[in-house]
Amino acid sequence: MIEIKNLTKRFDKTIAINDLNCDIDEGTIFGLAGSNGSGKSTLLRTLSGVYEPDGGRIMIDGENAFDNHKIKERCAYIADYPYFFNDSTVEKMAELYRKLYMNWDEEYYLRLCAMFPIATNQKIINMSKGMQRQASLILAFATRPKYLFLDEIFDGLDPVIRKALKSILIEEVADRHMTCMIASHNLREIDDICDKIVLLHKGELVANNETDVLKNKMHKIQMAFHQAPDRKVIQSIHCEIISQVGNYFVVMAKGDIEEIMERLNGLNPAFIEAMPSTLEEVFINEMEGAGYGK
Repeated sequence: MIEIKNLTKRFDKTIAINDLNCDIDEGTIFGLAGSNGSGKSTLLRTLSGVYEPDGGRIMIDGENAFDNHKIKERCAYIADYPYFFNDSTVEKMAELYRKLYMNWDEEYYLRLCAMFPIATNQKIINMSKGMQRQASLILAFATRPKYLFLDEIFDGLDPVIRKALKSILIEEVADRHMTCMIASHNLREIDDICDKIVLLHKGELVANNETDVLKNKMHKIQMAFHQAPDRKVIQSIHCEIISQVGNYFVVMAKGDIEEIMERLNGLNPAFIEAMPSTLEEVFINEMEGAGYGK
């Protein structure tokens, strides 16, 4: 389990993370989302021990995470821009990792090399961004981490590799009870695999809840009318109009779905239906509620 207690991280006068409190349960996939500059990458780097907290603490399995070799051995971190030495190849890095990680799994490493179509003897710095990410994933998964931190990992991966990565993540969580945190701007990519979502804005926590719970706070409803009511009438019952094409409306609303549907049915629509909200729609609503974009 990861416990984040009153965590603060500064860079000169800039506060990247401000008094953050959050618990991360074992055996779950966490999505980490937020506005630009919200502190997502800083949080991952602090969790992985790259940065030392300026205030508060991070406890992993009951121990302080920073400068703790025993804890770092259980963690793997892939940055938004992975770093490798100029002459690094996957094979050379694997040789190093075998010495650093007690849980290194050679059989799994070979299986991953066969799964991801990259040349393991080629210099990693000469590879494309997507190939560099695949190299990082092979090495990270082969260490059999208990905690995996991924920063914009889907960026640069083709659809086939993205699908394979999701399958591996789900398998690792189910089989080994691994915990994974994924920071991503592309919420559509993580919508279908995340158990929980942490939303940050200006280094502060906006939301931390199960994905389905967050989605169920927002309701997307489509309606069609024989004669469309005035837009102000719809807005007066606390529904935000997302789109309108003639007499067809799509609206978003918060609150009890039965009460919302009762109010909207009072407008005598010819057709009305509630639809599932997406994580992206929840993100936009929560960020606007936190003052982002205003």
